[in-house]
Amino acid sequence: MNDMNQPGSPPRRPPLRRARDGRLLAGVSAGLAHYLGVEVTLIRIAFAVTTVLGGAGVPVYLACLLLIPEEGSDVSLAADLLDSVQSR
Repeated sequence: MNDMNQPGSPPRRPPLRRARDGRLLAGVSAGLAHYLGVEVTLIRIAFAVTTVLGGAGVPVYLACLLLIPEEGSDVSLAADLLDSVQSR
């Protein structure tokens, strides 16, 4: 029996996707905020702080850009790139 459908169970999260609405650059922050159920400003601040304190924000953002599919798609940019390289 699936516990996710039981009364009193935690609500199901939406799939992790880069957002088309509310995006500033590539929709990574808006997509993560929607998935986590937090304000997009908190995610953007976290990326900015991690960029300033050690520089990890930029590579993490780029990794998310490559690995998280955009809304309306089930294929990430990295998977699409790998498929096109393998088809050559």
